[in-house]
Amino acid sequence: MLRTEQLSLARQVDLVFKELQEELSGLSSGTVFMQIRNNVIGKFGIRHNPMSGRCGSFNEEQNGLTSAQQSSFRLMALESLKYKRRWTHGEISYEFAVRQGMVAVDAVLESNYNMANLMIRAPRGSHTGEIADKYLG
Repeated sequence: MLRTEQLSLARQVDLVFKELQEELSGLSSGTVFMQIRNNVIGKFGIRHNPMSGRCGSFNEEQNGLTSAQQSSFRLMALESLKYKRRWTHGEISYEFAVRQGMVAVDAVLESNYNMANLMIRAPRGSHTGEIADKYLG
């Protein structure tokens, strides 16, 4: 059996969109998010407001993304991966909304770093235990 870490990030994103297909078919706006660690998607899902209120009453969304809109969304998400540079931990989120029959998508790529890992790699002075000045610039 193939393990997740053996799949490219693009293939993992494709699998996420296949898994969310049914849920997206009931939504016309929201945010798809994917948490990434070591270039492997862990937690993913959709943030959305299931009801919107106007004039003192709530209306549930009736229409969601069509299969053509979902396909367009998935392709834009895959295209956005070209802008991911050098980081392995973080989150990618795609805010989407249907406007005039077309799906509009804003992608946010967030990198995460850990100071503890940085301190482990930093050379220390031989007697004082302080980080070498040349490392800090």
